[in-house]
Amino acid sequence: MTVLHLADEGEAADLAAFLSRLLHYDRGAAVRLQAAGTALAVFGRPPSFEVLAVRAVRLAKPYEDGIEASLDVTVSAGELLETVDEDAATAGVPGAVTGPPWAGVLPPRGGWRAEGGLPSADELRALVAGVVAEFRRRTEELGAERRTRAELDRIGREIWSRAVGSTGLPLRAVHAAQALGFLRPSTPEVSLFSSGAWLRLRTAYGSIAVRRAGLGDFGLSVR
Repeated sequence: MTVLHLADEGEAADLAAFLSRLLHYDRGAAVRLQAAGTALAVFGRPPSFEVLAVRAVRLAKPYEDGIEASLDVTVSAGELLETVDEDAATAGVPGAVTGPPWAGVLPPRGGWRAEGGLPSADELRALVAGVVAEFRRRTEELGAERRTRAELDRIGREIWSRAVGSTGLPLRAVHAAQALGFLRPSTPEVSLFSSGAWLRLRTAYGSIAVRRAGLGDFGLSVR
């Protein structure tokens, strides 16, 4: 098994926490790994949010495995989590699995440009808290006969599809960032970028990428 040497124990702990959160939403979650040089990108898709989550992990030394100078493989998130050794700051690469459809379509690597209008990290957390409270209030107001899964899903879609101000970024992307540990109270700043049909919310702890509505399939990158 190929062993990845992570930069330090903190990187290993953060990787383990990210994988654990993905598995909370999908016990059979898969992740796509891409490593080159001293950078490892871990892509996951928590089904509840309909976004792509990206955790960047620093490696202690450039990736190398025989004649291969880069790594690109889809693996089980649970099996990867089992290989993470926080004390040794290492992780093993499990055997490849047949990836879900999203793993074949990733955001572009380049061409990103900064977008304005994004509130601060504190304001985004407050926005999510307010919307969660709204969802609870609206569902509690439903009579027993109307409190069906279809109606709850309808309310959820209506709420989480709302854009953050004029940015076009859906609230579900911000909610996902918080749920996956990317939008913490200690987050120094958040940034928004666009490339083709994609928007990317970036923090120091990870990124959330989402397709912009109404732009068809343009801007997709199949690797």
